[in-house]
Amino acid sequence: MPESLTFCGRTFGRDELALMRGIAAEFSTLGVTEIARTVCELLDWKRPNGGLKNHECRQLLERLAAEGALTLPDLRKLGGRGPRRAGVSGPSCHPAPIECAASECEPLELILVEGKAESRRWREQMERHHYLGCRVPFGANLRYWVRNGNRELACLLWTSPAWRMQARDAWIGWSDEQRQRNLQSIVNHGRFLILPWVQVKGLASKILALSARIVPRDWETRYGQRPLLLETLVDAARFRGTCYRAANWIHVGQTTGRGRMDREHQKHGAAFKDIYIYPLIRDVQHRLCSDPAR
Repeated sequence: MPESLTFCGRTFGRDELALMRGIAAEFSTLGVTEIARTVCELLDWKRPNGGLKNHECRQLLERLAAEGALTLPDLRKLGGRGPRRAGVSGPSCHPAPIECAASECEPLELILVEGKAESRRWREQMERHHYLGCRVPFGANLRYWVRNGNRELACLLWTSPAWRMQARDAWIGWSDEQRQRNLQSIVNHGRFLILPWVQVKGLASKILALSARIVPRDWETRYGQRPLLLETLVDAARFRGTCYRAANWIHVGQTTGRGRMDREHQKHGAAFKDIYIYPLIRDVQHRLCSDPAR
């Protein structure tokens, strides 16, 4: 691996090149385009309009693969490209309100979103009802319906982790090298939507508790790596994080307001978020600071 490499006007240091090699190895079940999008997201490699430079990144990855610096999966068909923003097909039709005790919504089920029709329905619900809308996720991600029998209660999205967050990184205690090596042992809770017609006190914390049992298994099955830590960002201006606290997530501090991928320090103070984490094993800090090769 070279010390640095300049490609399409950007110079990548040794650590960034090592990250590319790590992502390609750890997520070899993804297609090359999905790996490129994940790398772009983590390295904040974007166009002036905010779009990821996934085409250029794919070319760089293929060049590194040709030089023997990393290994890419064989090409496979990934379907049409389509818009990256979810569409809304027509007027919304709400089911009958669900107002009951949380125990009356059990047993809860987390159902992976699979197939084009289900994916479209899930994206529409998120686009209609989540205050951030629905950006079609890039790279590693899992999407879920939360159901009780035939009743849909919530939508969840789990994604790749934030590249760098000061409070989280301080709690873990890892170095930049350790973070780069073990970052993909963290999974980010990117979206949490209780559907608006569901008014059930305590339901959100029950969903989080179930997620902590189900998501690590599904992530390992899909991507070949067992998560050690869950993380999420809560908009401090809108929410108090009550459900995360009730589910035993740990509040470790706030972001600096730069945003999840603002590595150039251009948006300081723009949007403060509370950072919550959920360890999946007892010695998580030690494991995240360790060298898996040893």
